[in-house]
Amino acid sequence: MKRILVVEDDRTTQHLIGSILKTHGYEVIAAADGAEALQRLRSQPFDLVLTDIWMPEMNGLDLLAELRQLSVQPRAIVLTSDTTPETLLRALREQAYQFLTKPVEAKELLELVESALTAPTEIPPIEVISAKPDWVELLVPCEMSTAERLQGFIARLDADLSDEVRGAVGQVFREMLLNAIEWGGKLDPSRKVRIAYLRARRMVLYRIADPGPGFKFEDLTHAAVSYAPEDRLQYVDARLEKGLRPGGFGILMAQAMVDELIYNEVHNEVVFVKYLD
Repeated sequence: MKRILVVEDDRTTQHLIGSILKTHGYEVIAAADGAEALQRLRSQPFDLVLTDIWMPEMNGLDLLAELRQLSVQPRAIVLTSDTTPETLLRALREQAYQFLTKPVEAKELLELVESALTAPTEIPPIEVISAKPDWVELLVPCEMSTAERLQGFIARLDADLSDEVRGAVGQVFREMLLNAIEWGGKLDPSRKVRIAYLRARRMVLYRIADPGPGFKFEDLTHAAVSYAPEDRLQYVDARLEKGLRPGGFGILMAQAMVDELIYNEVHNEVVFVKYLD
């Protein structure tokens, strides 16, 4: 039975989360703040920590920093209604595994807990190079579950954008990142994709640089850009033959969803821009 520590000063939320997790077979221990949580962590092992951010005695961000000093470091999911960039970026820098926005929904909670508990332990962490709200720069291991985590984080940085803009940017970011991890990084977690996110008053800009040698469009037999719409099944078959994910909507559709999409000369770096007015 997996043991989970729930760190939450609001008793109603604490009880709700504990009830959901216990119903699905987890052992749950509760703490009212970071100081109490740290005492429990030093006296017994836990597989996962779910922590609120703003609590008395010791807040969740300080608790995350203390977790990194433990000899055995459980993964941590951050529970919060504070989705300001400063809070999210500090939590990411302190190696939060994922974020869960309050009020908590049972389905999302259970999916994130399952993801955190089953992810490989040997995956290197996301490295934070820059944590300014208007300039975020990260080094990301070339591994698929890390990409999914990062997409959720980036979506929260764009929370103030319209649903249409946020949806378009999110889809293109996911496609370009997965291409970089899969094709440039060869799904090797020891290799890193460098990501920059720049937010200006009138635009959002992303830059994704993979560790591969680049590509030529005429060599992309695995990509949608090489096939006419009526030959979509051949595109899927070509990807499966190479051991690649069958999904992906391709570069041409990505270009249509943002305002600028530009590759460097060898095609191992891409920049895309969405203008906000």
